[in-house]
Amino acid sequence: MSTVTTKHTSHKNGFKLVADPFLQGEGLPFADVLDAESIKRTFCQEEALFAQEDIFSTEIVLWAFLAQSLRDGKGAACSAAVSDIATYMLQTGQKPPSGDTGDYCRSRAKLSLPALQRLVRESARQLEKEASSSWLWKGRHAKLVDGFTFTMPDTQDNQEEFPQNPSQDEGVGLPIARACTVISLATACVCDLGVGPYAGKETGESALLRDMLDAFDEGDVAVFDRFYCSFMMLAMFSRRGVQVCTRLHQRRTSDFRKGRHLGRNDHLVTWTRPKRPAWMSQELYDQIPEKLTLRELQFKIREPGSRPQSLTVVTTLTDAKTYTKEDIADLYGFRWNVELDIRAIKQTLGLDHVRCKTPEMVRRELWVTLLAYNLIRKVIATAAAIHDQQPRRLGFTLACQQILASWILWSTGSVTNARPMHDMILTHIAANGVAKRPGRIEPRVLKRRRHRYPLMQRPRDELRAELCSA
Repeated sequence: MSTVTTKHTSHKNGFKLVADPFLQGEGLPFADVLDAESIKRTFCQEEALFAQEDIFSTEIVLWAFLAQSLRDGKGAACSAAVSDIATYMLQTGQKPPSGDTGDYCRSRAKLSLPALQRLVRESARQLEKEASSSWLWKGRHAKLVDGFTFTMPDTQDNQEEFPQNPSQDEGVGLPIARACTVISLATACVCDLGVGPYAGKETGESALLRDMLDAFDEGDVAVFDRFYCSFMMLAMFSRRGVQVCTRLHQRRTSDFRKGRHLGRNDHLVTWTRPKRPAWMSQELYDQIPEKLTLRELQFKIREPGSRPQSLTVVTTLTDAKTYTKEDIADLYGFRWNVELDIRAIKQTLGLDHVRCKTPEMVRRELWVTLLAYNLIRKVIATAAAIHDQQPRRLGFTLACQQILASWILWSTGSVTNARPMHDMILTHIAANGVAKRPGRIEPRVLKRRRHRYPLMQRPRDELRAELCSA
């Protein structure tokens, strides 16, 4: 990354340019979450404000980059971002840049990655701190964990750092990265995210999660699928005072005739520490307890048209009076929310396939997208707080549309009476409830036929040469 200094010619509106489109108004809930001053302070602390001779300021590049993340199709292109900047500068009495995207792309490459990561993490932490107690699970902050993959343009740099799926022939697949994320149950904000290659030693989701334990505070509850369920993972969370609720790993068996009986298909069991894994240091291994007392519960999942299925859950919440079997079932059932959050990030914000052509820019695009996601979640939380609703019951896509519809108006200061505009947008968002849809059953089929081109099975150069020789 290019070296930048704290010498900076600030834009006339400063970082209000970034904050205002996300309804940064006095008197609104969460008004201090990622306001203009906190964004500027973060970049200053990272010594990441652009130098005086730069054509574009830090705030205008971040503003345009965020707009790219929120849009899709042609609106996500760099040429569209430069057009936004030109429109903004004309409306604010400044000289617009040329239509060349080169200067803008070079400025994007100088955005501080540590500053972007701090903004994402701090926004989630601030929202979680100010969340209504009615948004919590039995007074506890629950955080959901899950993994996903995303692809990127097939360039040599991307292939070297994020190689394609090893099962694909060379030249046929796309570079692919594996990610693991921690998301708040209360606010749906991304608390942290780890990224690595799709395959290789210590690149799995469990390894990524072990590097994100700082995203959990003492007293939190971590909820994740059975893929992460291991003695060492549960012990590492317990050492930090974090409770765990997870599905039992498929390689472990449970016998409800043993252990301390708490109720039907509900008992306490003892797990014994296994041998030290290769990734764990001897020093850390010595701090891991030799035994863990855990609670195992089994539920029946009934879906219309199919046989009931058994689901075994393991938790460190061993107090059966405070946390009933039904409470634990509800808590693990909330894990499905992280699947919906990831779908919003990948599909609505286009993170299933990023556009940047180098690993450094892939990471910047990733974290700017997560910052845009958290800012939208902040707007949703504001609507929920004002209209006495739950943030997770309000639609994410419509909130994006509402913000984008007034993007230039807020940025150029064209809104003469901000409070009625705030009220209208927040009312529309609060009216778009999506979580409760009883009786909805949709088959997973497509009606619209896509093009019938076959999938690529050989490198493009070979196919092109074959066509030329025909």
